[in-house]
Amino acid sequence: MEQIRTLSDWITEETTESSEGDYHNVEQADESYHGKLHIEPIFSAFICPLTKQVMRDPVTIENGHTFEREAIEKWFQECRDSGRLPICPLTLKELSSTDLNTSISLRNTIEEWFQRNEAAHIEMACRSISSGSSEIDVLQALNYIEHICKKYRSSKHVVHNAELITMITDMLRSSSKRVRCKALEALRTVAEDNDENKEVVAAGDNIRTVIKLLSHEYSVERELSVSLLYELSKSESLCERIGGVYGAILLLVGMASSTSENILIVEKAEKTLMNLEKCEENVRQMAENGRLQPLLNLLLGGPPETQMSMAAYLGELVLSNDVKFLVAQTVGSSLVNVMKTGGIQAREAALKALNQISSYEASAKILIQEGILPPLIKDLFAVGVNQLPMRLKEVSATILANVVASSADFEAIPLNDDNQTLVSEDIVHNLLHLTSNSGPAIECKLLQVLVGLTSSSTTALKVVSAIKSSGATISLIQFIEAPRMDIQGASIRLLQNISPFMGQELADVLPGASGPLGSLIRLISESNGISEEQAAAISLLANLPESDLGLTRRLWEEGTFNIVISRVVMIRQGGTRGTRYVTPFLEGLVRVLSRLTYSLHDEPQYVAFARDHNLASLFTDLLQMNGIDKVQMVSAMALENLAKESRHLTRFPETPEPGFWSSIFPCCSKPPVVTGLCHIHHGFCSMKENFCLLQGKTLEKLIACLDHANEKVVEAALAALCTLLDDGMDVEQGVMVLCKAEGIRPILDVLLESRTEILRHRAVWAVERILRTQDIANEISGDQSVGSALIEAFRHGDYVTKQIAERALKHTDRLPNFSDVFQKRS
Repeated sequence: MEQIRTLSDWITEETTESSEGDYHNVEQADESYHGKLHIEPIFSAFICPLTKQVMRDPVTIENGHTFEREAIEKWFQECRDSGRLPICPLTLKELSSTDLNTSISLRNTIEEWFQRNEAAHIEMACRSISSGSSEIDVLQALNYIEHICKKYRSSKHVVHNAELITMITDMLRSSSKRVRCKALEALRTVAEDNDENKEVVAAGDNIRTVIKLLSHEYSVERELSVSLLYELSKSESLCERIGGVYGAILLLVGMASSTSENILIVEKAEKTLMNLEKCEENVRQMAENGRLQPLLNLLLGGPPETQMSMAAYLGELVLSNDVKFLVAQTVGSSLVNVMKTGGIQAREAALKALNQISSYEASAKILIQEGILPPLIKDLFAVGVNQLPMRLKEVSATILANVVASSADFEAIPLNDDNQTLVSEDIVHNLLHLTSNSGPAIECKLLQVLVGLTSSSTTALKVVSAIKSSGATISLIQFIEAPRMDIQGASIRLLQNISPFMGQELADVLPGASGPLGSLIRLISESNGISEEQAAAISLLANLPESDLGLTRRLWEEGTFNIVISRVVMIRQGGTRGTRYVTPFLEGLVRVLSRLTYSLHDEPQYVAFARDHNLASLFTDLLQMNGIDKVQMVSAMALENLAKESRHLTRFPETPEPGFWSSIFPCCSKPPVVTGLCHIHHGFCSMKENFCLLQGKTLEKLIACLDHANEKVVEAALAALCTLLDDGMDVEQGVMVLCKAEGIRPILDVLLESRTEILRHRAVWAVERILRTQDIANEISGDQSVGSALIEAFRHGDYVTKQIAERALKHTDRLPNFSDVFQKRS
């Protein structure tokens, strides 16, 4: 019989075919390899005339010729489709019948031949794959195993029984890239649709080895590795083992979300992850590595126990803000419903998840829309058998603090059928009561809730009203001395928020060194950076009324002003740059320091302090703190106070006692000429000693502030400049000083703009004083805009402003001066 073609020929052809990677570029084997196989030849009777392949299901037609069943059936179908009678494909003669007779003996003979040859090939493959074989032999053996397993399903059992799978998995650790790739490909084929083989492939440390190959640089190796993992992941029993390998889930998640990876790798990684979702532990790992949707799916649609487990785990994750928003959108409503209707365990899991996602403002607002506030308040205030354990009340308080920090309109969100809101008096009373009668953890969170509710001026007023009516001021003050730093910080921020609305009440209950006031001062004095609590503490003190001389005295006794000025100097020298709380801290320091300037007349020690530390110069320099409007405003106000005290502190030249002859002949006596006297105070002035505005560059800097965009800064600067024109001063000289400093026009511009009623009043007052100087009055009288502004103030100002405007108009002859007429007539 004729030897047609051996399987070893096919092996050589397969190994020389090229593909995407160089692992296919195997040189053609030499003839000696074939000789080693001892394979029986293929006899011509085994070959189908149509397919030219060995038959597996030989059948005979009526003329005695034998074909592969599938091939001859296809031939007959083509004859029918073309409208011809069936003919024999070999003789081309018509057939009267298309009946097919199975050739059982031939099929059995071929099957035996296959088994003998397969056994020989398997034996050779075993030898080739074993250690010591050449790379080409190993590749040929792997190619053969892959081929027969693809072509004949039964061969997978043969490979399994020959223990070849274990030998192939050993090839995954080969130093040859081509061998590793071919082994991966062969293993995937062997495992396909065969759970028994999958188990063998996954045995021992093999899964870890495959996962290790996922991170190799060679893209074909990564693709083949993820393809094998995908095949293994089809077995539910292996999913947990795959996910249990350290780093496996992370690598797959990275591949599935990659924008630079081969698209085939991305798709296979995605499909593998979808299979791995069958295991809850894998779902947790995916969520931990940023793939959260499987967890959310289980939370929404899994069995009750799974839903509870996923919710609890969600509460343990560290999520980015974007992910928190996604979670709130996806499962926020379900979690809120669990809070309303679930049992204790389910509510605990839901609370943990809500605690996690509520810490981002955008997601907190979604939860508010889903109705989270009513069940939260109910849980917090519930008593008796229905109340939550304290550990869960703490979580509820934390969620409420997170939600309140979202700056929603809490006055418009009803909590119950009585339409009470978070800022209703009864609700605030309950919050205050719970704050003072629970553990430190809940105290801290409820204080943070009150901080959030007082961050808006509209809601703060309602909270302040409830605090006053409940008498809770003292208890809130006492939290400043709490042993826990977080409670201290929250209480100070709360007191800062309410201090603009109840400053005097707070000042009345702040005792000295042994109490909260001392704690605030010690906090401010700490020099290890600037914290949010320090900024809040100094702002709290700054908001207390300057007119409370008793508080100023207590601050003095505590050495507060020495601490404050040292911190101001440190900030100005750049000692604390780069912290986000520098600006509010500096604002508070300057405001507290300015308190001293309101009490100079009655407290000589304050004057001495101002002189020792040259406060006038310091506040003058602070006028240049552009971008910090409050510092500029407070500095101008402090300079106004200092300037008002200047006249009382001015040192005048001593007049010598007249001599004997001077008393007899007064005409012979001439007063000595004294130089260097102040034009305003007519004495010896300096910025340091009597705080005179004419010294240094204070006047110019105040005038520059008149062009400020913030009207409060303009008001303060104009008020300071008006001290030069006060009663008891040399007004004419004050006008000349302003004129020389080019300050007249800016003052007139303030009058023309009239941005606020206070500014209009002060500008009209200043202009009236300026117009008392006849030369300036004559010049300004021709300015129609100034006249119109004065007329507008005369028509629409308050009673005092109208009177001053009337006098100013008389200076410009816009109104007759009737008093002069009456004097002339008399």
